[in-house]
Amino acid sequence: MPYGRYFEEFRVGEVIKHWPGRTITEADDTWFSLLTMNQQPLHIDAHYTEKYTQHGQRLVNGTLVFAIGAGMTVADISGRAIANLDYEKITHDAPTFHGDTLYSETTVLGKKASSKGDRGVVYVETRVINQRGELVMTFRRHVLIPKKNHPTLGEGKLPF
Repeated sequence: MPYGRYFEEFRVGEVIKHWPGRTITEADDTWFSLLTMNQQPLHIDAHYTEKYTQHGQRLVNGTLVFAIGAGMTVADISGRAIANLDYEKITHDAPTFHGDTLYSETTVLGKKASSKGDRGVVYVETRVINQRGELVMTFRRHVLIPKKNHPTLGEGKLPF
């Protein structure tokens, strides 16, 4: 099974559904918040969220949702990438709670070959959706992808 794609293999308008999904546990969220030093009570204080917030429960750290949503795309989008050039327009569309399962899908919005001739930039939008079909996050990025003729990353030159 190939890991990632070459520039030539992306089609503008294509929708790529990433699999498998990922269920977010309380431990995932707690450790991520601790590792990133995020002490926002929405993520770590059950009493506070039950008593003082609109949802009455802790929310999953949004940067964890982003990290998992982006991670789900690697095998299909950036597995062969030279670089992720940017992330833009990240929106938190709905809350994610402990026990939610996330899925993601990506639409290829555009692509442009580089003047170097052995690579190009692919512009994509990824949507992260929970098990109820609710959109929880959207983000866009530009990814620098090798062409099949790339001198070090081209076809037959990777270990997979």
